[in-house]
Amino acid sequence: MPPIVLSVQSHVAYGHAGNSAAVFPLQRLGIEVLPVHTVQFSNHTGYGAFRGQVFDVNHLREIFLGLEDRGVLPHISAILSGYMGDSSIGDAILDIAARIKQANPAALYLCDPVFGDVGRGVFVRPGIPEYHRNHTIGAADIMTPNQFEFEQLMGTTLHSVPQALEVARQHIGDSRKVVVITSLVTPDIAEGNLVALAVTASDAWAVQTPIIDRKPLPNGMGDAFSAILLGHLLLGQALPTALELATSSLYELVQHTASGNRDLPLVEQQQQIVAPATRFHAQAVA
Repeated sequence: MPPIVLSVQSHVAYGHAGNSAAVFPLQRLGIEVLPVHTVQFSNHTGYGAFRGQVFDVNHLREIFLGLEDRGVLPHISAILSGYMGDSSIGDAILDIAARIKQANPAALYLCDPVFGDVGRGVFVRPGIPEYHRNHTIGAADIMTPNQFEFEQLMGTTLHSVPQALEVARQHIGDSRKVVVITSLVTPDIAEGNLVALAVTASDAWAVQTPIIDRKPLPNGMGDAFSAILLGHLLLGQALPTALELATSSLYELVQHTASGNRDLPLVEQQQQIVAPATRFHAQAVA
């Protein structure tokens, strides 16, 4: 029986963001996915105008109760959460995560705290960054913020990789939590490159890749990265290997995105999800 992931994120009919960027990569890796949508939009906001609806917390609770009625919870290997749409939804996500962990103590909770990015600032409703800071990241086993989100969550500005390690470990303490900063650019990183940094209480690994010049960058990059990382972890890969594979897959997907396209070519380039053409290696950092 393959691992099962409950993926609670936004969904768009056109384009790839939220669940429409995360579900297929997980499935392509051989993971069974139970997608629950926090919003249903015609397209992601990168296109400007969009139509659709943000679902209220009662809608999500009904879906979760229905899954519980089916006896699914003990079989769920991981919970993946991303764009929430409204901070009230966070309570429902944390509640179902706790119930899944009660039914299956080995289940992981990966939180991608989607709320902002460099250049765009905060692009979600008021209250969502604060909710993540005060509630979600404390409950998550793994969090995958970009640099902007990490700095907002930790209340600091990063100037170096060692500082990023120090701040991440202040959050981790002596727990088994994992912090992955997905797109670190600090003055001590070679110009024209960025780093994906994974940190635990005792170890850390960095994968450095060239920055790909795409204007605009495609949406859904963080959603796809988190899904691929989680998929490899559930398939038994060690954290540094999972980091290598997720970073390399995302690099190739972005590299194959046509200039001006706002969406990753997930279907056309699906082989990059399974076996990326370029493999960047994780280096241990102290």
